[in-house]
Order: sequence, then structure tokens, then C-alpha cells
Amino acid sequence: MNISVIIPVYNASEFLEKAVDSALQFDEVQEIVLVEDKSTDNSLEICQKLIVKDSRIKLFQHPDKGNHGAGATRNLGLEKANCELISFLDADDYYLSNRFDAEKDLFRDTKVEGIFGAIGVEYLTEKGREAFQDKFKNISLTTVNFPAEGKDVFRGLLGLTPKIFGTFFHLNALTIRKSVLIKNNLRFNENLRVHQDSDFITKLAYHCYLKSGIIDKAIAIRGVHDNNRITKIKKYSKDYNQRQFLLWDSLYQWSKTIQTDADVTQHLFLQKKAFELAIKKGFLKITDLISVILRNPRILKTRYRFTYTNHEA
Repeated sequence: MNISVIIPVYNASEFLEKAVDSALQFDEVQEIVLVEDKSTDNSLEICQKLIVKDSRIKLFQHPDKGNHGAGATRNLGLEKANCELISFLDADDYYLSNRFDAEKDLFRDTKVEGIFGAIGVEYLTEKGREAFQDKFKNISLTTVNFPAEGKDVFRGLLGLTPKIFGTFFHLNALTIRKSVLIKNNLRFNENLRVHQDSDFITKLAYHCYLKSGIIDKAIAIRGVHDNNRITKIKKYSKDYNQRQFLLWDSLYQWSKTIQTDADVTQHLFLQKKAFELAIKKGFLKITDLISVILRNPRILKTRYRFTYTNHEA
């Protein structure tokens, strides 16, 4: 195997070297692609020191040296990566020694185009721990509930399988053939400042043959601290509902461009509509809600119900 590890870098000076070292431990990692997104700390300076440390480490910035967000930064990494296989690592996280154990076996099957596993959590600050547990409870692993492959992964991520599969696996635990990304023109949605990873993974699961790897123990660790973007957004707040709407709207618009099962398109529409209702207020919300229920009562069964109104309502 030869692997490119893409690391988007933004204000991660405290954690970056540990992340890079965790990827350098693997002989299979032929290059580490650092993409610096105009940090306001000294992350760029650390990146410049790291590229001297090991010839496998490469540094890029956006052409205008500006800040463009995680989606655009990962897309630039995809553009610059040269290896057969692509993996991702957030700059405040790190790989464990078993990170690519499943890949060594499962990629021997040529139909397998991507492999994913589980990641653990390390609390780096007390405030970060409180925010994470308020949102995700006391979850020690970000993983799925049972092994799956092919279309079962796609339907499972949408909650359309008889057994609850799980709604997300982390990019840190994903390895994908670059040729598949090129073939299907798969990129991160740069209009999503949050949840562009969920959007990407869902579309990836439709277009590519994914297979679960190590899902019962961590192959990477997520560092939780005060400045994690995802934990800063309080669950069911106005900002949370707005960003969820943007995610489901992106997936729904995409679903109209592909040929998929009718229940998939309907599910994506209802998820989008539920969050659209959640960000509305007053009489307009009530009338729109009644209209939607009359047309399609299944909205009452959406994963995130509109009844979770924002805290400012």
C-alpha cells in the first residue's frame, strides 16, 4: 500500500506535531499533505519546521493564502495528494498503531474501494469534555453498530436499514482509493462550514463500495478541547438547526441528480423539511407544519424531529 494522509491545518499549533508523528510511524504512508488555512496562531511556522524534518511531509496553502474552511482545505489536499490511497487526519487528532491493519487485508479484494473503522476520544480540557458529553453523551467510540459493506453502508448511514447501523463514522478512520474519487468527481461541499464531512461520507457511500474494518476498538483518537468546532454548537440551538438544514438540503439536492431508491429521496426531503421547520417561528411555522403533515405524515418519524425547537424561540 502507498497512502497519502491529508491534514487540514487551522489554529492547531498545540497538537500538530503529535498528529504528524502519528502518521509518520507507518511505512505505508508515503506522504503527509499539510494544507494550512491561514491560521491566526503559529501553525504555519510549525508546518514549515515539519517539512524539514521528513521529506514525506509536504506543505500547501490556498493560492490567495486565505482562509477557506475545512471543505476547501481538504479539497486542495485531494488535489495535491499523489498516492494510490487517501486517508484523512484532523490536526488535533492522532492515529493509533493499528490504524491501517484492516486495510492490509481488505484492500486485497479489488471491489473494495474504501474502508472505515472506529475512533476513540481523549479529553484535553475540562470545558471540551463537558461540551462533548453534553452533545454526544459519554460515547467512548465513534463507530457503527455492526459490520457492513456496499449499499448497506449507504442505507445504514441514512437510518434505512432494519437494524440501527449508526449515522456517522469519522474521516480519521476512512481510507479510500483516489481513483474512485476521481471517477465519481467526489469533493467536499465548500458551502458547508460544518458537516461537510457527513455530506461527503454519505455521497461517498452511495458512489463507492465501502467496507467496515475495525469497528469495535479505536484506530485513531479524537482530541476534544475548548475550540472544537462541532462541540461549540449547542444541540437543537438555532445555529444547530440551521446547519443541519444546510446539510440535509445539500444531500436532498444531490439526490435529485442520481438514480436511487424512492425512500432515500423521500427520507432526505423529510430530514431537510424537519430542520427547515425547526428554524421557523410563530404562525408561519404552525401553518407550514400542518401542511407538511397532511401531505406526508412520515415527517413525524424523522431522526431529528422539528419538535426540538431552538432555544431562542
